[in-house]
Amino acid sequence: MTRQSDWHISSYSGSNDNCVEVKVADAGLPGVVRARDSKDISLPEVRVPAAAWGVFVAYVSDPEV
Repeated sequence: MTRQSDWHISSYSGSNDNCVEVKVADAGLPGVVRARDSKDISLPEVRVPAAAWGVFVAYVSDPEV
């Protein structure tokens, strides 16, 4: 499986690649965060507005959730 340097895998995934990869900066898609399955990067990716991604990350980072 080839990794591209502009995609970042979660530090919580460990060595099994059982997580998502995220690309937060893309000149071709400004203001968009892209996410994909780290186990099969050939599957379609999810694209969300950066502001919505920020809200999602804040929510899942909340220890009371």
